[in-house]
Amino acid sequence: MKLSSTAHVIFPFHRTLDSLEEASKGEYSAGTTKRGIGPAYSDKAARWGIRVFDLIHPEILKPKLEKLFEIKRRLIKIYDPNWDDSFDLIFQEYKNYGEKLKHYVIDSVFYLNKVIDNGKKVLFEGAQGNLLALDFGMYPYGTSSNSNALGISAGTGIPPKKINKVLGIVKAYTSRVGEGKFPTELFNETSEKIREQGNEYGTVTGRPRRVGWLDLFNIKYGIMINGVDKVIITLLDALQGVDPIKMCTAYELDGKLLESWPIQSEIIENCKPIYKSFEGWEEKTRKEWLEIARKGYDALPETMKIYLQKIREILKTDIAMISIGPDRTETIVLEDVVF
Repeated sequence: MKLSSTAHVIFPFHRTLDSLEEASKGEYSAGTTKRGIGPAYSDKAARWGIRVFDLIHPEILKPKLEKLFEIKRRLIKIYDPNWDDSFDLIFQEYKNYGEKLKHYVIDSVFYLNKVIDNGKKVLFEGAQGNLLALDFGMYPYGTSSNSNALGISAGTGIPPKKINKVLGIVKAYTSRVGEGKFPTELFNETSEKIREQGNEYGTVTGRPRRVGWLDLFNIKYGIMINGVDKVIITLLDALQGVDPIKMCTAYELDGKLLESWPIQSEIIENCKPIYKSFEGWEEKTRKEWLEIARKGYDALPETMKIYLQKIREILKTDIAMISIGPDRTETIVLEDVVF
């Protein structure tokens, strides 16, 4: 494990502010996880954030943290006059973190560029979903970073010329945590069935995720801005026993079909999804799905193949892999991905 010296650090007062500010937003609440991510990004943009380099040097950390703590104390007391966290306790806690982490800290920009230049392969994995991205997602109902391929260079210092292939990982349906318009969202027994079969609960919070039909219209937008070479379709088994299955292929606004996904949430909330319907596939045991995966694509239910073929046609993008279960042996490789 290696830790970038320029990564920003979240403190307890960031989490406190996250919760207080979210509560004050009312109808404009973004549905944050209240883990302090947004306020820490705010400090980064304001250029007074504290980074890992500071964390591992107590003599640098203390005066910076003193100043930041005082600023946050004044702000928090506007919301909560009784807030009384101790600077000394926070400083000691984070000084200890620095002691434990300092052996892992590196200049990650130099390290990554060097290993790539030496012919080694590096895999970048984006956290969260494409449309949760700060700049080109469903603002303000997202996260504080560019959670897509656009964030690779900004987040790592790897220039775009060194990024060879981009894979788009897509669930066979749509899910999300947080607020904001969700055109294909379901509010019935079908959504409950998909949620349970797909284990759609927040990784951090445990909150039930919102579930809906696959939205190929916004996925086409994601393919465009990320430069996706091929897609990987996951969780096809979570749709077992659902019949019919629908997919959204376009949005209608004021009686007209839109040419591209509308980035403004105020427009999205007035759009009507246009669907195609498909015959579903029967429920199977985990053992049966494992056996199908062992045999490969030809053993898939015919109705599933039709569904996949339509995804390929509408996205105009090849499918590199599919998964029909959580085990790595339940991933079927359709096309080799050469980097």
